[in-house]
Amino acid sequence: MHIRKPLVAAAATAALAAGALAAFAGIGTAQAAGAATAAASGTAAGGVRIAYYDQWSVYGNAFYPKHLDTRGIAGKLDVINYSFGNIHPTDLTCFEANKAAGDDNNPNAGDGAGDSYADYSKSFGAADSVSGVADKWDQPIVGVFNQFKQLKAKYPNLKINISIGGWTYSKYFSDAAKTDASRKKFVSSCIDQYIKGNLPKADGYGGPGTAAGIFDGIDIDWEYPGSSGGHLGNHYAPEDKQNFTLLLKEFRDQLDAYGQANGGKKYLLTAALPAGQDKIKYIETDKIGSYLDYANIMTYDMHGAWDGDGPTYHQSPLLDSAADPTDPIAPGTQKYGIKNAIDSWLDGNPAYGIAGGFPAGKLTLGYEFYYRGWKGVPAGTTNGLAQPATGPSGARPTSQQAGIANYKELGGIVDNPATTFWDDQAKASYFYKDGEFFTGLNQKSIQARVDYGKSRGLAGAMMYSLLGLDDKTTLLNQINDALGGTTTPPTTPPTTPPTTPPTTPPTTPPTTPPSTGCGSTPAGQVYTAGNEVSYNGRKWKAQWWTQNEVPGTTGEWGVWKDLGAC
Repeated sequence: MHIRKPLVAAAATAALAAGALAAFAGIGTAQAAGAATAAASGTAAGGVRIAYYDQWSVYGNAFYPKHLDTRGIAGKLDVINYSFGNIHPTDLTCFEANKAAGDDNNPNAGDGAGDSYADYSKSFGAADSVSGVADKWDQPIVGVFNQFKQLKAKYPNLKINISIGGWTYSKYFSDAAKTDASRKKFVSSCIDQYIKGNLPKADGYGGPGTAAGIFDGIDIDWEYPGSSGGHLGNHYAPEDKQNFTLLLKEFRDQLDAYGQANGGKKYLLTAALPAGQDKIKYIETDKIGSYLDYANIMTYDMHGAWDGDGPTYHQSPLLDSAADPTDPIAPGTQKYGIKNAIDSWLDGNPAYGIAGGFPAGKLTLGYEFYYRGWKGVPAGTTNGLAQPATGPSGARPTSQQAGIANYKELGGIVDNPATTFWDDQAKASYFYKDGEFFTGLNQKSIQARVDYGKSRGLAGAMMYSLLGLDDKTTLLNQINDALGGTTTPPTTPPTTPPTTPPTTPPTTPPTTPPSTGCGSTPAGQVYTAGNEVSYNGRKWKAQWWTQNEVPGTTGEWGVWKDLGAC
């Protein structure tokens, strides 16, 4: 599950050799040989990187969009999903509000909730801004949305989606998807607000078109169609199975139509989807792939402190293990596991009525940037694995809830050889110290998951969420390296200016801009803060990095400051 408040392909690696792939229990030799053939031919192998940036990151954790740049995160990603947008409880539309979500035990926790303040009303000072320029009081938008605009200027290949739903905000998906009319209304409202950028006024910010160009697509995080396994109070119905497909089709149709009408732009449509067969069975796995660019499978949260006094087990086991103490998922015989989930999506599972048939090249594996934990766990003979517990591990400062901890909160435990253990049957790592047991990722389990994904021809990785990273972004770096390296670095200025004006636009900004003449256009050139140009009879100063934004067309709040007539 995705909790609410607590495209560059890599070269195939040597790990894709048939012998290494066949080491995975249950992977056929034909699949291994096929992957090895792809490796030998240099075929691209599943390198897409998608990660979630949470709305609430800007508060107590002070994890700002600027850090996506300064910590090297943005250059290692293809897509950022901004989480989450909500569905209005009566209008069944996308909307903005400044209202905190309620207690997670409340069935109405997400009703009418939202964070327009973080989205486009929170001002950032120069020290916390991507551009290094402080927000002004008279800008139409500030907040994360405006910071994303600056981030995309530095990383022109980076795509940013708005993610709608999540654990707390999925209550009204079933209602919004129920009829053709409700689907059209809902989809149109989301495109109007996030793609066209027509934000409602809030705290003096927003208005028509103020968020245009920030989002490159929409991510649907319905948890879960047709299932009672979502948040307490969620609406669900048998017809959700068909209506989810129809909702995705409506998003695809409207996004494509808007893109065609606006220069032929391709807008992304992605979805976060379940890994449990008890939830996959309510989805038309053989149909929705026609409409999605990527299906991001939530291959984590399979076990956790909600299991009470245990026994402890992995939150994301790759393979089945005899050590798994849990009962099979009724009515079949399988237990929760990554391979079981992917088999269901790709190959089907008749015991659950799952058709399979989802295209492998559009499916990403989920990677969690947090750990599930228990306390009061005896070592036993397994160093805490499959042992009883007295309850969830204690709350940590940044994760702020019992039973969960971020990488940076487990210093001295994760990747410490004395406290790190490997379950070779499940192909999963776990961590045990002083009666606390934690389940999550390290380099060894990351490599196993990446190798498995490549063996099945999957698209790459989805990571939840960036807030869980330490300052060195250790887990992201390990995933990125295992997938095959970096994606796109930021555009940066050269150390010395060119001696003569170039005849074609440079790919990096000069320290002083070439003269453009008082009537010429600076289209195609790259400018940074302080650069001045003359255009259409007036002088303009760039307030941050920009390219192809025509002076005078983005309003007073835009990148270009009007200095007056030439």
